[in-house]
Amino acid sequence: MRIAFNLLLLAAMSLTDVALAQTAAEREACKADFEKFCPGVEPGGGRIIECLAQHLNELTPQCQKAVKAHMPQ
Repeated sequence: MRIAFNLLLLAAMSLTDVALAQTAAEREACKADFEKFCPGVEPGGGRIIECLAQHLNELTPQCQKAVKAHMPQ
């Protein structure tokens, strides 16, 4: 699951050096929330971000910030 989550976040963001640094921090911020709320979600197509967004009010504040940053406007 950890690999799937990492791959999704990488795919969801641009691959600039700054984005990669943010990805690592965001990935760490959401790891426990992902494992708790979205354990069976397959990566790709924004499914993990979508799942986390459905649980937004239940996420840790750090993960909420990361998810909000990647939700469609």
